[in-house]
Amino acid sequence: MDGSIAKRTKSSRVVLPNYKIGKTLGIGAFGKVKLAHHILTGIKVAVKILERQSIDEKAAEKVRREINILRLLSHPHVVRLFEVIETPTTIYMVMEYMDSGELFDHITENGRLNEAEARYFFQQIISGVESCHLHMVVHRDLKPENLLLDKKRNVKIADFGLGNVMRDGHFLKTSCGSPNYASPEVITEQLYAGPEVDVWSCGIILFALLCARLPFDDDNLPGLYAKIKSGIYTFPTHLSVGARDLIARILITDPTIRISIPEIHKHPWFQQQLPLHIAVRPKIVTCDPKEINEDIFKEMVKSGFDSFELINSLQNGVQNKGTVTYYLLLHNRFGAQGSHQNNELSRGLECTDRPEVYLRSPPQLKTQWALGFRSTASPHETMIDVLKVFESLNVRWKKIGNYNMRCLLLSHLSKQATLMDGPPIKDIYGNELIITSLRSKALKSHDAVKFEIQLYKATPELYVLDLQRIYGPPFLFLELCASFFSLVVAC
Repeated sequence: MDGSIAKRTKSSRVVLPNYKIGKTLGIGAFGKVKLAHHILTGIKVAVKILERQSIDEKAAEKVRREINILRLLSHPHVVRLFEVIETPTTIYMVMEYMDSGELFDHITENGRLNEAEARYFFQQIISGVESCHLHMVVHRDLKPENLLLDKKRNVKIADFGLGNVMRDGHFLKTSCGSPNYASPEVITEQLYAGPEVDVWSCGIILFALLCARLPFDDDNLPGLYAKIKSGIYTFPTHLSVGARDLIARILITDPTIRISIPEIHKHPWFQQQLPLHIAVRPKIVTCDPKEINEDIFKEMVKSGFDSFELINSLQNGVQNKGTVTYYLLLHNRFGAQGSHQNNELSRGLECTDRPEVYLRSPPQLKTQWALGFRSTASPHETMIDVLKVFESLNVRWKKIGNYNMRCLLLSHLSKQATLMDGPPIKDIYGNELIITSLRSKALKSHDAVKFEIQLYKATPELYVLDLQRIYGPPFLFLELCASFFSLVVAC
């Protein structure tokens, strides 16, 4: 055995004394994934071993983000993270072992799936994605390569390296993920709330499951982007009317009228053969740390764990040998779907008042100056009304993207003094008069507030307009908001 390999193997045994390390499952740019057995329980796990010397600053942020997100999530269709062990040289992520490969491989080996099988996978994907969104997590890289299968052919969402936590009043703009699965607003670098881009990717995945090809594909990136932005694709003749209708409602280039996950749940094609654990819709609840699964607790005490120490560790969220063993046993006992179907879990630390599993409530997120209002009018009508009010308040704007405007309020400065030479920019009215670039002197003025507005779809019937201050006096921004709301109500 090579000396360096032997040294690393010995180091792993010292750092991971509770696991028997086995064969290598895969090798990546920053390390490898190995099969391991939890010694006390015999349960198989996958250990992702990341060498710090191979990770640059950007990659380190990706790893840290994935760890933080996986710690938030506990769902039957999201790969489970059991513990993280860090040393000065290595990061070990002990995760749920998925022994049936990627959904991508399943499609490659089997070709297009019949609608019943495709629906089975799609229902599980939507269930997992919905849980992520309830925890304010957007994945942003959903594709068959990041969807893993266990031995019972249950889908689990993996690889949250490009994921992010959504914050109220904050929009995302990063263009990331695989181009073939990316939504129009992502590839054009428009602002997006988050859930709508995951929904688009789910639509591409459903198309791939049913057709064994992609709706938008091209040999070069500009050609691919042009096809995605056009939203034009063709259906094969073998698809049912229901499948066509659902895909067509998802792959809509305008995110404000794209179908949402609650609407997907109600779609007749999705409703067919719907498993009980997916039919019962989840919601976020606050965990009661006093509730511990009695059977597993007794089993662990019999095997030698101190009852007082175990209870204390579980109630305080401590990661140690006892709590990791507890969660491994809990996860293994109830399985992917059993955790929903077995009422015993409602007594476990994973708290729920429905058949849905969560380890902890969503993080308390910081909020900044952000105000908004809700509308049941169409997106176009809403924006017309908003811009009419802005015009009466002497607010100027320019279009950034679909239903996204960057705005400027000038209090006492001359409007003409701020305009720069150049061609006028059309707004949604089609008028060539609205906005312009602004001189730095005006932007730095205490009499100017720069802010951004974005309209997005909150529910099937409700649209939300968010107003986000970029810079300028906060109280001047609040005065603007007060005037804006009073005029909107008057309208």
